[in-house]
Amino acid sequence: MKRYQLQAKSIIETLPYISEFYGKTIVVKYGGNAMIDEDLKRAFALNIILLKYIGINPVVVHGGGPQIGHMLKALNIESHFREGYRVTDDATMDVVEMVLVGKVNKEIVNLINLHGGQAVGLSGKDGMLVKAEPKELSIEKKNAPPEIIDLGKVGEVKSVNTTLIESLLRDNFIPVIAPVGVDDEGQTYNINADSVAGAVASALKAKRLHLLTDVPGLLDADGELITSLSTKEAFECIDSGVITGGMIPKIKCCIEAVAEVEKAAIIDGRVENCILLELFTQSGIGTEITDSSKDSA
Repeated sequence: MKRYQLQAKSIIETLPYISEFYGKTIVVKYGGNAMIDEDLKRAFALNIILLKYIGINPVVVHGGGPQIGHMLKALNIESHFREGYRVTDDATMDVVEMVLVGKVNKEIVNLINLHGGQAVGLSGKDGMLVKAEPKELSIEKKNAPPEIIDLGKVGEVKSVNTTLIESLLRDNFIPVIAPVGVDDEGQTYNINADSVAGAVASALKAKRLHLLTDVPGLLDADGELITSLSTKEAFECIDSGVITGGMIPKIKCCIEAVAEVEKAAIIDGRVENCILLELFTQSGIGTEITDSSKDSA
């Protein structure tokens, strides 16, 4: 009986959080080990379904870099990277779209549906959901003009049309979005999934943005988890070198998103039920970013 009483107490303790998020939209970028480990995949699907059952609107944006890499290798198409971006020619773009939209997206949709949810798979091309433009990348050089890097069909988000997403949410579906966009001429672009998730969250004016990663969150110089940062503090951490490498674009994505989103969080997707733990506990489990200007307003 004591065990059941503890379970009931835990449920009751989530009520304030459920009340806070009821009817609100949560955008989750799904990637990393959470997309590979079978137990974590199941937990992810159940977390997303539970949110929907209790009146919260989850929107999923997913990555798929490793899966793209495996397919390119199987097809003997060599991958080239510049500054962390996969140079994407026409042949590579065909594979990217095939893997992200035709394989990974449908696997996630199937995973959610098999566990009792109602998910619908989308790419940025559906309903002109994600309008893209070529990503401009340059490297500053000392005593020389910057080097302009041609990334091919690598894009960035120009705008997001939320009409289709909102229609699906009203009909109690869970949108699952592959990070592929299209420009005004109908050209297809491969876009970073974090960037798409941030742009979608901003356009929807979501309550929260969660980026699932394979690290506990942002760590300080001593390796300790930083649980909360304002945008001002985040910029300071970038300037001081506390934030480096692949964490920089994730933090910048969060900084941009919180202009419209209440909070963004980088959380460890390797932790089972990480989404629920971040939303329904006082301290959460990752690093949350808030807008300094809102805090001072």
